[in-house]
Amino acid sequence: MMQFRILEDAQAAVGRPLSPLETIWLNHTSNVTDFQLYCYNIVFLFIVFTLIPLPSVMLDVLRVRAFDKYKLQPGVHTPGSIAFQCYKDVMLTFIVVVGPLQISSYPVFKMLGFRSNLPLPSLGEIVLQLLVYFLIEDYGNYWLHRWLHSDWAYNNIHYVHHKFMAPMSFAAPYAHWSEVLILGIPSFVGPALVPGHMITFWLWIIFRNMEALETHSGYDFPWSLTKLIPFYGGAEYHDYHHFIGGKSQSNFASVFTYCDRIYGTDKVNFTFDTL
Repeated sequence: MMQFRILEDAQAAVGRPLSPLETIWLNHTSNVTDFQLYCYNIVFLFIVFTLIPLPSVMLDVLRVRAFDKYKLQPGVHTPGSIAFQCYKDVMLTFIVVVGPLQISSYPVFKMLGFRSNLPLPSLGEIVLQLLVYFLIEDYGNYWLHRWLHSDWAYNNIHYVHHKFMAPMSFAAPYAHWSEVLILGIPSFVGPALVPGHMITFWLWIIFRNMEALETHSGYDFPWSLTKLIPFYGGAEYHDYHHFIGGKSQSNFASVFTYCDRIYGTDKVNFTFDTL
C-alpha cells in the first residue's frame, strides 16, 4: 500500500504515468538518500578501474601474439608483477584521495542543483550535457597537462604518471596524489556549470574514466567505436606522448585533439621509432 501511494504521488508530481525506467528508478530510490546515491560513484569507479582494464592488460602481460599487430609499442610488454603493483598503487590513491574527495564534495554537489527526483532526463538531454562536460573538461585538462610538463611540475609531480613509457590501462589513473586532485578539477567544472540529474553525473564519471583507460591501453583496435568520434585522440595519439616522456611538448589532449591543433602542439604524423 505504501509503495502504491508513492507511485501515485510521483505520477501526480510529473503530471503523467511513469515510464518503465522511471518506475524502476522510483522503486530503487524511494528509500535511498541522495547522499547514498552520490556515493555510488565510488562503487562505479572501483568497478571501472578494476574490470575495464583487464582485457588489454591481460593481452599485454600474457604477450598474446595474435594481438601484437594492434600493440602500439609491440616490443614492450608489462610484466605481471608490475601491472599488479600499479593496480595496488592506484587502489591506494583511490582509497586515500579519490574516495574521500567524492564524499566531501557532496554538499557542493547539492548546492549546485543536481537532482535525483523524477522525471528522468531524456536521452537528448543526457547526450547534450555529456558533450558539454567532455568539451569543458578537455579544454581545462589541456592547459593543466601542459603546465604539468613545465620543469618544476614534471620533476615534482607528473613524472610519476610518465614512469610508464609504454602505458597500459591500469596506469591511466597512476599518478602523484596531487596530480589526481589537479586534473580532477576540470572534471567537475562542466557539471558545476551545467548541473543535471544524478544519472547524467554517474554516466559522466563512468564514460570519462573509461575513455582514459582506453587511451592508456597501449593498443589501437580498429573496431573501437571511439574511432567514429570527430577529433578524438585515442590510444595512438596519447601513447606517443608517453613514448617521448618528459621531453614531450605535444599531444596533450585529454579526449579530443582540437586544443592541440589550435595551439600548435599536435603531432599527428609520427612513428614510434623516431626519437
